[in-house]
Amino acid sequence: MPKLAIVGRPNVGKSTLFNRLVGRRQAIVDNEPGVTRDRRYGDATLAGMAFTVIDTAGFDDGDLGDLAEAMRAQTAIALEEADAALMLIDSRAGVTPLDKSFAEVLRRSGKPARLIANKCEGNAGTAGLVEAWELGLGEPVPISAEHAEGMSDLFDATLALFEQAGVAPVYDDDDNDDERDGVDVDAADDPERPIRLAIIGRPNVGKSTLMNQILGENRSLVGPEPGVTRDSIAVDFVWKDRPVKLFDTAGMRRRARIQDRVEKKSVDDTLEAVRFADVTALIFDAETGLERQDLTIAQHAIQEGRALVLGANKWDAVEDREAALGRVRDRIMTSLPDAKGVLVTTLSALTGQRVDRLLDASVEAYGVWNQRISTGALNRWLADAVARHPPPMSHGRRPRLRYMTQIKRRPPTFAIFGAGKDDLSETYIRYLANEMRETFDFPGTPLRFHLRRSDNPFVKS
Repeated sequence: MPKLAIVGRPNVGKSTLFNRLVGRRQAIVDNEPGVTRDRRYGDATLAGMAFTVIDTAGFDDGDLGDLAEAMRAQTAIALEEADAALMLIDSRAGVTPLDKSFAEVLRRSGKPARLIANKCEGNAGTAGLVEAWELGLGEPVPISAEHAEGMSDLFDATLALFEQAGVAPVYDDDDNDDERDGVDVDAADDPERPIRLAIIGRPNVGKSTLMNQILGENRSLVGPEPGVTRDSIAVDFVWKDRPVKLFDTAGMRRRARIQDRVEKKSVDDTLEAVRFADVTALIFDAETGLERQDLTIAQHAIQEGRALVLGANKWDAVEDREAALGRVRDRIMTSLPDAKGVLVTTLSALTGQRVDRLLDASVEAYGVWNQRISTGALNRWLADAVARHPPPMSHGRRPRLRYMTQIKRRPPTFAIFGAGKDDLSETYIRYLANEMRETFDFPGTPLRFHLRRSDNPFVKS
């Protein structure tokens, strides 16, 4: 698949064009310069031509320290990986000294490149379009990424770049959109389908460091200050012959503490990554243990129906390890009743210690999340569970649970038929869930129950 990098100074519309090409809001867009920091990949389609597009960080000439240098390095890696590049300028602002610096970087890279004059809707960008010739990247292509204007000219320019780079264009003949609204809960597990694993947690607990350790490269920016990661970054890799799509997400603080507009968008992006994930790996600081916000994040993943594993990071810095692990397990028992038996892995993202165990636990949790139980086994279990602990009386009568079947997987979802379903308490449903986890080995997996009036043809009402 051909690769196309989008480069340019901050706030010229690179992420807007990226979102336009991939067909959905995947990169965070804001008027604040420098929102994009990591490089982001997406499957793009332009007039039927399919390719991989890379969104890159914009940076200025000011001294922003290590973070700015890391952003420059991410852009350089994107250019090295790409077959060709598009350089964006803001045609309304005209050519700036930083635009000239980016043009020089492109020329030195030797990659086929084309200048794209963005924000050309109306006549506001005419002056900048004329100035763009002086950058020496050929005739500028006028577009408006926000309003989808000039896309046919962009197609011609992109096709010419791929031909210049000697890569064959790929045309997408499949008109079916395979993207899920949530998760395809009833499809059989395909070993060729990547497991979607989202790394989640509070800011500055080591999520990006963990991702870099797993991939063996500096794929995500890291730093001592919280909030370095803003976009949710997705990367494909293979773990023990199983394809995995790994998502590095922004840290989530309590809503009441979020004042910055960009941080709010980052958190929304993280919530979206959780919704599209199969497995969520909650990373927390092993020294401080599971804090209230960690539990809130875990509860959100459970409510979304995602498989959950816990990673106690910075384990190498913990002195009394037995006591620390005991506190974590006690907190799970008291504060995460819907994740009873969840797998907890101790690790050090910085040194790589036990990172492989976290990946093994994630694959194991994915397998549990995909289980289907036969109707016969379910009904034998239901009869035994009700006999041992009948539903409590309500309004002078006892609910009768007669029949049960699994209606979906991912997460495991069950329909229970009977009489008096509206009188069944949440406590009793939790009892059934806990008993099912132990009997059918569903550790840490969210279970869903739908109570329905008895319509089993083999049971008399």
